[in-house]
Amino acid sequence: MATTIGSKAGANGAVRPLLQIFSRSFDLGGLGPSLAQSGPLEARLATVRADVRKAQTLRYRVFFEEGGATPDTTSRLIRRDVCRFDRVSDHLVVVDRAAPDRDGSPRIVGVYRLLRQEVAERNFGFYSACEFDVDPLIARRPATRFLELGRACIAPTHRGKHVLELLWRGLWAYARHHRIDAMIGCASLPGADVSVHAPAIRALCDRGEASWHVAPRADLARLSSETDSVPPAEPRTLLRVLPPLVKGYWRLGATFSPTPVADRAFNTTDLFVVMPLADIEDRYLDYFGVQAISSPLAA
Repeated sequence: MATTIGSKAGANGAVRPLLQIFSRSFDLGGLGPSLAQSGPLEARLATVRADVRKAQTLRYRVFFEEGGATPDTTSRLIRRDVCRFDRVSDHLVVVDRAAPDRDGSPRIVGVYRLLRQEVAERNFGFYSACEFDVDPLIARRPATRFLELGRACIAPTHRGKHVLELLWRGLWAYARHHRIDAMIGCASLPGADVSVHAPAIRALCDRGEASWHVAPRADLARLSSETDSVPPAEPRTLLRVLPPLVKGYWRLGATFSPTPVADRAFNTTDLFVVMPLADIEDRYLDYFGVQAISSPLAA
């Protein structure tokens, strides 16, 4: 979820506050830091400032240099995707021990940013609320514990099922540990021209429970008319055109809200997505080969 439950989430902040922010200690709440391994690849939580800086560098390369997003002055200057939400989030990374960085540490080749509801409510709220009216959903489900996924990306050298599956294995362990009920975020499709994605959007949104739907913020353009008048894409076509992360959400039975938001700064078309864990657990375990973790779960 970009956001990215999808591929992005956050708003940029000034350099000095961010440098001060990352002097804080990393409280992992009794989890990890290592969550899953496969050969030289390991999914783990960031424990030091250097991990977050490297994650920001990878995000900059993927979102701005490769994806066509427009960086602000700070990000362009330091070549990192700096964001105020980073300081209150946990950072799930996949490292490759067979491909060390210049300093000899394992290279970060995949990232996810994780923001739990209780942490969001103590700070800036969810990033999704910058684009979507999330409050009614939270009010409808007061007993649900939400986790927002964002800023997900994988290095071009490691795009394939191995890194993606490790990210999801780590994410599942994290969600179980923190007793998460539903994961939310912005599922991002490449390019801000909504009409290009209209058939895929129709197909994504034709299933799922409407009670999970949210609408875009009132001050953002409503674009439903651009998607309602086109037939949905066939499943085979949909699997071919969707980004791997969004394809994974769709395969797991996620619910996509029907009205997109064009994010021109990040050059994406965003859909709000919800994945209730109780509905997808069996398919998740089967598809990603996740085994139950042996450590006690947090209360």
